[in-house]
Amino acid sequence: MHEWMADNGFTPHLVVDARREGVRVPEGHIQDGKIVLNVSTSATRGLALGNEFVSFEARFGGVSRRLEIPIDAVLGIYARETGQGMIFGDDDSAPSGPGAPSPTPPNGPSGGATATPARARKAPKLTVIK
Repeated sequence: MHEWMADNGFTPHLVVDARREGVRVPEGHIQDGKIVLNVSTSATRGLALGNEFVSFEARFGGVSRRLEIPIDAVLGIYARETGQGMIFGDDDSAPSGPGAPSPTPPNGPSGGATATPARARKAPKLTVIK
C-alpha cells in the first residue's frame, strides 16, 4: 500500500496506537493515545517496512528522531491527499461490512518534514480498499 501511494504521488500516513508496547515515537506528538506519521520518502530517512517493525528517522521540531513501531501497533495507512487507505487489526471500533461508515484518523499532528498542525488542515476520511 505504501509503495502504491508513493508511486502515484500520494503522501502515505500511518495511524499508530502509541500505547502499544514497543512503540518508540515522540511523546509530545501523541494525541488520544494515537499518532499520525508522515512516512513519505521525503519525510523519512532509512525507512524500513518489515514484517515485525516499521522503523525510520524523521525530524520533529527540527530534531532528528529514530522511530520504531511494531506492526501490531499500526492501525491504518492512508493517503493525505485523498484520505483513502486501509484499516488494520481487530479494533472493535473499525467498520465492517459493505455499508459501514468510513472512520477518520485522529487529528493529531503528523510527524516528519511535512507536518502541519491539525487545526490547519481538514481531517482525512478513510475508505477501506479491498
